[in-house]
Amino acid sequence: MNRKLVWLILAGIVILAAVLRLWMLGHVPPSPDWDEVALGYDAYSIIHTGRDEFGKFLPVVLRSFDDYKPALYAYLAIPTVFIFGLNVFAVRLPSAIFGTLAVLATYFLVKELFSVSKTEKVGLKAGEEEEKGTLFTKYKVLNIDLLALLSAGFMAISPWSIQFSRVGFEANTGDAFNIFTALFFIKGLKNRWMLFLSAFFAGLDIYVYQSEKVFTPLLVLALALIYRKQLFSIPKKYIVSVVIFGLIVVTPMVVFILTNRAALLRVTGTSVFSHQTVLLSNDIPKLQRDIANHDILGLIVDNRRITYAKAIISGYIVHFDPNWLFVTGDISRHHAPNMGLIYLFELPLILLGIYMLLFGPFDRKTKLTVFGWMLLAPVPASITSGVPHAVRTLNFLPTWQILSALGLISGYLLIKQYKVSGIKYLAYFKPVLYTLFILLATLNFIYYLDQYFVQLNYYTSQDWQYGYQQAVEEAKLVGNNYKEIRVSDNQPMDKSYMFFLFYLKYPPALYQKVGETSSGGFASHHSFGKYVFKPINWAQESKQKGILFIGTPQEIPQSAASKTIYNLNGTPAIRIAGT
Repeated sequence: MNRKLVWLILAGIVILAAVLRLWMLGHVPPSPDWDEVALGYDAYSIIHTGRDEFGKFLPVVLRSFDDYKPALYAYLAIPTVFIFGLNVFAVRLPSAIFGTLAVLATYFLVKELFSVSKTEKVGLKAGEEEEKGTLFTKYKVLNIDLLALLSAGFMAISPWSIQFSRVGFEANTGDAFNIFTALFFIKGLKNRWMLFLSAFFAGLDIYVYQSEKVFTPLLVLALALIYRKQLFSIPKKYIVSVVIFGLIVVTPMVVFILTNRAALLRVTGTSVFSHQTVLLSNDIPKLQRDIANHDILGLIVDNRRITYAKAIISGYIVHFDPNWLFVTGDISRHHAPNMGLIYLFELPLILLGIYMLLFGPFDRKTKLTVFGWMLLAPVPASITSGVPHAVRTLNFLPTWQILSALGLISGYLLIKQYKVSGIKYLAYFKPVLYTLFILLATLNFIYYLDQYFVQLNYYTSQDWQYGYQQAVEEAKLVGNNYKEIRVSDNQPMDKSYMFFLFYLKYPPALYQKVGETSSGGFASHHSFGKYVFKPINWAQESKQKGILFIGTPQEIPQSAASKTIYNLNGTPAIRIAGT
């Protein structure tokens, strides 16, 4: 392909990716979830005090909600919060930027993966010359630039990528870092200094999201094994230097994990091994019967280790469920309404892409890299509860998109070579087939845009903890008339204190002092200033005077409410009443 045309198309794809990730970023989804406001407030706190909400100086892990998570995303949000202020757009912007960069990196990664240097690897006959930038299949020419552009294009419009690029979810940044890691690793086999970039992004990745602590080392190990011949042809001093550099990058996190027992609370809390009572409840009666009947085989089959193994295997396999991938998705915050994580029109493309990658004349290392990446992606999620899980397996990207691109090109070539003869009207078969596919793909894409940018707010506002911004605005408007503002922290308003810190832009230094002098922000029930966060017992507490209550519709009766904040589907979200 003409180089200018390639760059022009690539620029268009990146611009499309940026528009899909930045358009109405602060308003769709309609409200930040609690993790977003927590990350934003921690960034705001570090800007003003150098410390997080709990007063820890430049932490590598955030204690937020006692859900200890790597802190890098909060640091990435510091420039955007500093420039745009503490708001939803600023918190989500880093994710949108890295989601766009992941699209660009996908193009270059595919270029590296599918480039070959030896003609015998692609089945050239004697006397044939290798055409620069192409792979020769048995029948036609497969242009690498086209494959890379299509892969980036599928990534640009991917519902899975867009969903998490438009919220402050750390996993999206982690996925981008993994793409950077693989890209610079493969390029580093030729340009050695790029191996340092690969080690840098791989090391940073464990500061982003919990799943990366498992997936990224596995990805690096897989790359090292797949490309071991090229890797070990590099002088040892370079390899040792890269390893040492990577170890230096990860040292602060390793030290924290080794010296803080709470560091892995999130991991242990979501692990299948932490749900022993539920998981083993069905096997306990079986074991008792096995013991009573002296059933040796039963004792083996019903052993808790077998139960755990089955749970892990099941948790792994379920992430390849077509219904989950293409139709339903999981919880509402992880996909557009009535949509899966991948377009339905991609299903036949992916199946064809898998077949072509398996049996096509591609380099063995390319096959192992793509399939190895795909097979490793569900590993971190497989040992957790609540599977399948779209966030913990976001590292699938961009493998599905690469297969879709390969399937699209292969399908076109297979149809193009098919000979139609004998019956007059069959001459229209190919153009009709092409037209139908383009029409279906276009309709699928337009349907997704409508579901995400139009329908999502209406259908899922309650799942995004909608209503806090309006509640804070009302509290600021009338709060001076009350001696105390009491806010519920019952579900679905649990962790409400963080939303008030966020929307009030409450001075971090003052909030940190609350924790030093009283129970305040460090207790199960939080308080700062005149704000107190705890469950509301309206029957008893409504008799107290001078209190503004902000609670759930179940806690505050409609007859007593001075203001009701509604979800975007018309159901009540928050009620406000004063005494």
